[in-house]
Formats: sequence, structure tokens, C-alpha cells
Amino acid sequence: MEFKNNELLRQFEAKCGERHIIIEYSIQERKLFLTKLNTNGCDDEVLINDFIKSILDKAEEKRLRIVPVNSNIITFFKKNPRYRELLAAGIKI
Repeated sequence: MEFKNNELLRQFEAKCGERHIIIEYSIQERKLFLTKLNTNGCDDEVLINDFIKSILDKAEEKRLRIVPVNSNIITFFKKNPRYRELLAAGIKI
């Protein structure tokens, strides 16, 4: 899935029809903190999951560790154990 990294606003953006899905983030010490998920009324769960997977795949390429702060993203990790290896040390989900 194609997404945009809006570094100025510190958010990843993807289209869902005419709307945008947004994940706000912060990067500190090689860790990517995923702080907020805003679906703007997008109900396409597959598209939202693909968006999260794309971000995690890019983070893996850059060797960043993930710190999920948002409850929806934590739920994603629970449902997708393949991505748990990306979690920062000490984070248990």
C-alpha cells in the first residue's frame, strides 16, 4: 500500500476513498512511537490493516523498533504476531 510520510506534521497518511487514514508518530532513539490512529470514518478494516503493515515494513527496513501507544495499534499487534519481533525491548503484548 502506498502512503505518505508527512514529516512536518509527524504523521503517516493514506487514502481511504475520499478520506484519509492518519497515524501520528514520534521517533526517538531508533524507536518509532505510534501514538494515534485516526480513520476519519473509514470502515475498511483490510485497508487500515494494510496501511499499518506498510508502515511496519518500512520501519523494519530502517531498523526501527516499534512502541505502540494507541489501543487500536496494540490490538493490531495482538492479531498479527508476525510483527511482534519489531517491538522495542521490554514491550509485551
